[in-house]
Amino acid sequence: MAAERVVVDECRGVLFVYSDGAVERRAAPGFATPVRDDGSVEWKDAVFDAARGLGVRLYRPRERGGGRLPVFFYYHGGGFCIGSRTWPNCQNYCLRLAAELGAVVVAPDYRLAPEHRLPAAFEDAENALLWLASQARPGGDTWVAEAADFGRVFVSGDSAGGTIAHHLAVRFGSASGRAELAPARVAGYVQLMPFFGGVERTPSEAACPDDAFLNRDLNDRYWRLSLPAGGATADHPFSNPFGPASPDLAAAEFAPTLVVVGGRDLLRDRALDYAARLAAMGKPVEALEFEGQQHGFFTIDPWSAASGDLMHAVKLFVDTDGGGGARLDG
Repeated sequence: MAAERVVVDECRGVLFVYSDGAVERRAAPGFATPVRDDGSVEWKDAVFDAARGLGVRLYRPRERGGGRLPVFFYYHGGGFCIGSRTWPNCQNYCLRLAAELGAVVVAPDYRLAPEHRLPAAFEDAENALLWLASQARPGGDTWVAEAADFGRVFVSGDSAGGTIAHHLAVRFGSASGRAELAPARVAGYVQLMPFFGGVERTPSEAACPDDAFLNRDLNDRYWRLSLPAGGATADHPFSNPFGPASPDLAAAEFAPTLVVVGGRDLLRDRALDYAARLAAMGKPVEALEFEGQQHGFFTIDPWSAASGDLMHAVKLFVDTDGGGGARLDG
C-alpha cells in the first residue's frame, strides 16, 4: 500500500509541498486586500520573457506634464517562494509609487522555488532589467519609451526583492555591466528590508517572536526551499553576501544604495551590518531604520504613516539621484 501523501512544507496558505515531491500553488494570496485604484495611474501588462512565460506590470501617472519620468523597478518579496506582480498588496504599493514618485514603475515576476531554485530568480531579474533597456532602442514599446527617462533607472525590491536588488547591483556594477544596459543607466538601488541569511543567528533573529509576520521558522523554510539542492546552507553566496564562499564585494562599483530597515524586523541586524560593511569599503550605501516597524510594513499597509514616511524618503532618494541622503523629516 502506497504511503499517504502529506504536506511537508507550507508557505502562507499559498504554497504546499508534499511528501512525494509534488508542489501545489494557489493563484491568489492567503489574505484579502482590496486594490485602491483612484484612476490617477494607468497600467498595463507586458511579457519580458516569452519562453518562460514571465510578465511585467507597468505603471505611469496619467498626468505627466512635458518631461520624462524616472523608472522605478519593484521586485516583489516572498522568500523566493511566493508572490506575484498581480497580487493586490503589490498592486497597491506600485500604484502609490507611480503616483507619488512621479515615475514609470516596472514590477516583474520571476520564477519561484522550490520548482525553480536560485539562481533562477536572479537570472529572471537580470532579464527584466535588460528588457527595460531594450525598450530604449528602436522598436521598443512606445508606452514605456514615450514616458521613461532611461538615464534615471532605480532598482528596488522588498525582502527577497531587496536581495535581488543586491545581486543586480553586483551583476551590473562594472564598466562591462553598465555597457550591457546602455542606453539605460541605473542611477540607484533601494533595498527594502533585504532578505539576507546566515547560519549563525543574529540578535534580532534570536529575539524574534514566533507570532512575527516573518519569524524564524518561515525564514528558515524559505531558504530551505529556495537555495540550491544538495545541502546548501544559509551561508551560501545567494543568501549571505559575506559568507565564507561569497565573492569579495570590494571591486563592485555600487550605484548609490538605500537600505531600508525595520526596527522590529527579524532581518534588521543583517541589513544594518550589510550597509555598514559596504560603507566601510567606501561604497555609497546608507541605511534608514524605521523604529518599531515589522517586516514588510509598507506593503501590509501602504497608506500607514510609516509607509508615508518611507515614500517621502524614497522620493528624496530618486529626486536627487541618490544624493539627497536617507533621512526622515521631523
